[in-house]
Amino acid sequence: MALANPEVPASGDLVVIVDSHSLIYQVFHALPPMTSPHGLEVGAVHGFLRDIATILQQWSPTYLLCAFDASEVTFRNALYPEYKAHREEMPDALRGQLGIIQEALKLLGIPILSIPGFEADDILATIADRAGSNGARVLLVTSDKDCRQLITPRVSMLNLRKSELFTAKELQEVWGIRPEQVVDFQAMVGDSTDNVPGVHSIGPKAAQQLLEQFGSLDGIYANIAKVAGDKKREKLIEHRELAYLSRDLVKLRTDTPVPEDWESLRRKAPDAEGLENLFRDLGFRKIAEVLLQHTQAASSNSPQSIHEPGTDEEFRLSPSPTPQVVPSVRLSSEHYRTIANVSELTDLVEVLRKAPCVSIDTETTSTKARQTELVGISLCWAPGQAAYLPILSPEPNRNLPLGAVREKLASLLADPKIAWIGQNIKFDAIVLKTHGMPLANILFDTMVADYLLDAGGRNHDLGDIAKRWLGVDSIPIQALIGTGKSQRTMDQIPIEQVALYAAEDVDIPIRLYPDMHERIVAEGLEHVMKELELPLIQVLVSMESIGVSVDTNRLAALRDDFKQRVDLLHDQIMEIAGERFNPDSPKQLSTILFSKFKLRVVKKTKTGISTDAEVLEELASEHPLPAKILEYRQMAKLLSTYVEALPLLIHPKTQRIHTSYRQDIAATGRLSSVEPNLQNIPVRTPEGRSIRSAFVPGPTGWKFMTADYSQIELRVLAHCCSDTNLCMAFENNIDIHAAVAAQVHGVPVDQVTSSMRRNAKAVSFGILYGQSPFGLAKALGISRSDAGQFIDQYFAKYPNVREFISDTLVDCRTKGFVTTLSGRKRILKGVRDFQSLDENKKKQLLEPERMAINTVIQGTAADMIKMAMISLDRKLRESQLPANMLLQIHDELVFEVAPEAVDALADLVRCEMSSVMPLRVPIQVDVKVGNNWAECEPL
Repeated sequence: MALANPEVPASGDLVVIVDSHSLIYQVFHALPPMTSPHGLEVGAVHGFLRDIATILQQWSPTYLLCAFDASEVTFRNALYPEYKAHREEMPDALRGQLGIIQEALKLLGIPILSIPGFEADDILATIADRAGSNGARVLLVTSDKDCRQLITPRVSMLNLRKSELFTAKELQEVWGIRPEQVVDFQAMVGDSTDNVPGVHSIGPKAAQQLLEQFGSLDGIYANIAKVAGDKKREKLIEHRELAYLSRDLVKLRTDTPVPEDWESLRRKAPDAEGLENLFRDLGFRKIAEVLLQHTQAASSNSPQSIHEPGTDEEFRLSPSPTPQVVPSVRLSSEHYRTIANVSELTDLVEVLRKAPCVSIDTETTSTKARQTELVGISLCWAPGQAAYLPILSPEPNRNLPLGAVREKLASLLADPKIAWIGQNIKFDAIVLKTHGMPLANILFDTMVADYLLDAGGRNHDLGDIAKRWLGVDSIPIQALIGTGKSQRTMDQIPIEQVALYAAEDVDIPIRLYPDMHERIVAEGLEHVMKELELPLIQVLVSMESIGVSVDTNRLAALRDDFKQRVDLLHDQIMEIAGERFNPDSPKQLSTILFSKFKLRVVKKTKTGISTDAEVLEELASEHPLPAKILEYRQMAKLLSTYVEALPLLIHPKTQRIHTSYRQDIAATGRLSSVEPNLQNIPVRTPEGRSIRSAFVPGPTGWKFMTADYSQIELRVLAHCCSDTNLCMAFENNIDIHAAVAAQVHGVPVDQVTSSMRRNAKAVSFGILYGQSPFGLAKALGISRSDAGQFIDQYFAKYPNVREFISDTLVDCRTKGFVTTLSGRKRILKGVRDFQSLDENKKKQLLEPERMAINTVIQGTAADMIKMAMISLDRKLRESQLPANMLLQIHDELVFEVAPEAVDALADLVRCEMSSVMPLRVPIQVDVKVGNNWAECEPL
């Protein structure tokens, strides 16, 4: 529809005006930091422009305007100097991005409005008043509550995060008032954010009741004698001047000198070349394409209509007295379908073969990938285009035969030319492999990508990712299967419900892929994604599918032994306590320790006095009971977690235990073993070794082999800091802890005692991760002054270690993140200005500072063993050695191997593990062989 009078917005036009500072602050604090290829902070730029793209895509406005605050001083400061006086200065990391945002908007042809002496809210008020009076619809993109006073039947506020409009209806629900009462409401309640005083003791509820009774602030004071409640009435009288001052402060101006020529406020044709250069410098790619496409289309006089997010339905803005409210965004299911027969499946396969990439997901009866039954498979080849293959359901006549599905899909899944995308795709790959349909070419995993972009910072579930990245509300699985005792399995749910849920689970990843991939590249994480995490998925699929064998007879014997020892410890505890009580009850134990024996209280929690392991360890030297409780707890935990549980976890078909490795938990990049956690079996205790003795090779006559990086974290430290003394010790193959002890104590290495070596080891690791003199003294049982002297001596002998710590923390504070040697990032806040700290404060690192150092060192070691796993997996397949890689226990790999291949595997393992990431110092790999895990001896 061409405009009858192009100089003013008319009925049917949509004017969207953005409170730019408000939106910029939102994205700055909501999104993790992001840097350009040149190291500039650009996270707020990317987030803001992504929101602009969303407005253009979902709302197709006739006019799009961006309002900015011109300065911090406005007419309101003349009225009340304290107005916004307490606000903190804009962070430096954000200040530098404002100019980039404004430059991008100019290149996009989007008008910028900024008027000295006025706030952006006043510009919004003026535009809303003018456009609304001409019959246009107005959307105010802001979260500022002051703008609620601008709501009319034609003016609404837009919540971009939820794609929801805030109208008079929502205002009534939230504050219980009408738009014309907002100013008076805020005049009484005040606004601590802007330092608007209001009336002391009048809160939102009281203000709402007063306005409901008297209509307005003037009405309240005209009837002040009728106000119920002496205290309320007195406060209103006392603070009358403040109430009217507050009203003047919150009332938005509709007379700001905004250009009256509406034609000048239209979007202009974008500067494509300028944008291309800018976005190249910023590292933006996908968002550039979207913005260019929509700004070019909008600069013409084509009809303006709005597409409701998630649907193909079109609706026009008409002069209706009530604004249309957009529901929470849900993906359109119009083009989702359920495959009904083999013929449809055949047709689907042909479509999939032509797709550049396909998103895949499996529905199962449990979360145990190796043991679960396959309920169905969903596939998506383009946004909004998805199909579900039902295999198990309450409707047998509609199920596709598993054999037919395997026959049609197996070759497709194994085709290396077809790229696959998924969320936690390792799970699906194991399920499919178990059912005879291995997945060959994994292109992308949205869970892994989200983890890499903010390791340890948030939930990486698909629903959470979809909400953050797409603004989409996905169907939670609990909506289908329920929770608790009434929970059902997916094969019991009607096909229609499962099909919709499954289709969403593949539609979302394929929509996420372009933006996520762009962000991965922009953050410099493409190498970590493509060379480490994605190839590792296939390695883990193989390891988890193979599993590890256990000797059930050995476990049965251990169960009897451990039970007897737990019972004995229980009896000893009762004897020491002098009465019967439940040692597993913190409350009862607390009564015995602190009421009966009057032991000192170490710390308290919300529920009472703490009896955790740390407390008991500190009290162990004061009374025999805490030490006995610790011993009892350890034995009971090993009994329940491993000795009794492991036999129950044996797969009935493979007769093996199949642990699962999580890539998205440890922020340093380490893998986490779950269900069961085999990484937590104690290494050095007799009980831990006895449990390890139950892990045996599967094939008869084969051997267990372990390959362990020796002191890898200290070697990484030596590489990073290039300390001469530290590097020399590794180069000469000297016991590093004995070398440190010799250096610190000033004695020859052969005169180092076991006590000296033990202390040096504690110091090496303690100092590396920021242990204070107090912490070291406590750990070694020495005085704080001796511990401090030990630390000073260490840094005197290894000065580059201190320099490395300082440089790392300065760099982290500057950039907002640290990286491993392979490029893995971890975002960290709270690192102090290390260069300005005195020497005593530098000795005790804060938690974020310890995390920073830990991530660089431990994260690099984690990357190294991942690289080794990928290389070894490939070499084992190529060489066809009779051996399997079974487990990864942090710095150790565990294999089962035929006796004739032991030497060949040992040579291969040493070669690959020591060469994946060359360091300045030699990398030592200790290889051991035995009949079970505990009996492995050096080869």
